[in-house]
Amino acid sequence: MTTILYARVSTADQTLAHQEEQARKHGFEIDHVIADQGVSGITTELKNRPEGKRLYDMLRRDDVLVVRWVDRLGRNYQDVSDTIREFMRRGVAVRTVINNMTFDGATKDPMQQAVRDALIGFMAATAQAQAEATREAQKAGIEHARAHSADRYRGRKPTYDRTQYLAVRDLLTQQVGTSVIAKSVGLTRQTVLRIKVAPEQAEAALASWGV
Repeated sequence: MTTILYARVSTADQTLAHQEEQARKHGFEIDHVIADQGVSGITTELKNRPEGKRLYDMLRRDDVLVVRWVDRLGRNYQDVSDTIREFMRRGVAVRTVINNMTFDGATKDPMQQAVRDALIGFMAATAQAQAEATREAQKAGIEHARAHSADRYRGRKPTYDRTQYLAVRDLLTQQVGTSVIAKSVGLTRQTVLRIKVAPEQAEAALASWGV
């Protein structure tokens, strides 16, 4: 049995090192780490990503695939659902670091299968909903910046960049504490609180400075 951690890293998400550290802290003994850098989970299916293809080739029956959460597999409902079910058919167990969920084909009880499949659908839908919410916030921020660009006043330059902003938003959705987020992304607690209270204004500030 081999345990493989798959990580997807883009400007909107946590670093590879952080995802691996999280997995090991939660007790996962990782044999291999596979990662796709700068790949969208919305537009590119796992099987079409450079390292995603390699992952499909590597996984064998009784192996364990570890991901921080199902959104690392993708942010599209159908894609995530199909991917997890495909791995289960292959005899691979999919485990998440967050919430310590396990999806496999071990159970033969129809009721347990129904509950498992419903949970897969719910988590896949949540991953897509979060992606769409983030995209709408970005759009609102850009439109806000454009609407106020006529006076050419941009205010003080943000003390955070877009990667930090999106990492804060991602961690806030996971109910991570403000102080922990600040330490994790290298910002002050006050900055994290400003992003938490007014995410659209924080996004608008980035957009107005072209960050």
